[in-house]
Amino acid sequence: MIIPATVLGVWTVVGTVGIAPAYLLPSPVAIVKSAYLYFAGNPDQGPFAGRFFNDVGVSLLRVGLGFFLASLLGLPLGIMSGRVPVIHQLLSGSINAVRAVPGISWLPLALVWFGIGLKTTVFLVALAAFFPIYLNAASGARQVNPIWLQSGAMMGVDSLRGTFLILIPAAMPQLITGLRLGLGISWAYLVLGELTGVPDGIGAVIMDARMAGRIDMIMVGIILIALIGRLSDKLLVAGLRMFSKSARRMK
Repeated sequence: MIIPATVLGVWTVVGTVGIAPAYLLPSPVAIVKSAYLYFAGNPDQGPFAGRFFNDVGVSLLRVGLGFFLASLLGLPLGIMSGRVPVIHQLLSGSINAVRAVPGISWLPLALVWFGIGLKTTVFLVALAAFFPIYLNAASGARQVNPIWLQSGAMMGVDSLRGTFLILIPAAMPQLITGLRLGLGISWAYLVLGELTGVPDGIGAVIMDARMAGRIDMIMVGIILIALIGRLSDKLLVAGLRMFSKSARRMK
């Protein structure tokens, strides 16, 4: 808490002394008041009052769907690419070429394909989260000692069982790293997808606040994304440790 407390203290001093005008950097008190109205206000108290639960629910749905699709494709393709040279040669060139394209470049094409709304945001989130998941899965699978798999085969473990009993547990540190990176990027691209004119979502709040000149609500949205992103990362790691013995052994 040292760094957040220091930032909050400097922020309070800057606002109190008047170094930065309130319309550029609202005080922490103003941010708390705006956040309270956003959480518990009535619609007649302002355009952002009482929108929190609807916005967060919609944003969580978009992130969840995009991250699920990225994991569904990235993990198996990455593991196969890391262990099967033919698949690696087939996929690596194309995937690295697409990875070099900035995510925002896909936005116009996604709008043409899917229109404004859920599908565009899910597409952008899934596309962005796929690459770290795939690359870390491939790296983790490639680094597993082949002697372990050969030893399992000598004891009667077939290839499919060896994948789940030996390969995936051994590659778990890299798999978790890829999933955490992918989840973090998902929140970044959620905002990109919600800046396209959708009526709800945390990114939409940030966009509407910019149009209305409400710096306080922009900062409320940024803080919320930071907090919810951190919480989702914790939940992801806790879930993996719950269902995986190899993840529980990691510190």
